[in-house]
Amino acid sequence: MATVELNMENLNSYIENSKIMLIDFWAPWCAPCKMFGPIFEKASEKYPDIVFAKCNTDEQRDVASVFGIMSIPTLAIFREKILVFKDAGALPESALESLISQVKELDMDDVRRQVEEQAKKSATSGQNS
Repeated sequence: MATVELNMENLNSYIENSKIMLIDFWAPWCAPCKMFGPIFEKASEKYPDIVFAKCNTDEQRDVASVFGIMSIPTLAIFREKILVFKDAGALPESALESLISQVKELDMDDVRRQVEEQAKKSATSGQNS
C-alpha cells in the first residue's frame, strides 16, 4: 500500500480501522523530512498490511495540534487504536525497519493493561490535588 494523506476528516477512521498505522508528520521546506520521505515510502511498499499516512503540518495544522507536534519530522505509530510510539527525528531505513518489527511483536494485552494502570494512576493523582 502506498502512503495516504492524513487530515481531520479521515484521521479517526484510519486510527479506528487500522491494525497498525504509521504517521509521518512533515513539511515541504524541512530538509530532514525530505531525507526521511523516501524511506517512509519504501517501507509503505514493503508492508502492505500497515497503513502509512503522511501529514503535511503546514496544510493540516489541526492534525499536528492534536498530536502536539513541535518539531518535524515526527513519527507516530498506532497499534490497535493505541498510540505506542511518537518521536521526532528522521530515522534511517534500518531503524524504521526495527521499529516496525518491535511494534508488530508487542503484546497488546500487556500494552492495554499498562494503559489502564496509567489511567488509574492519573485519575487517583487528579483526585489528590
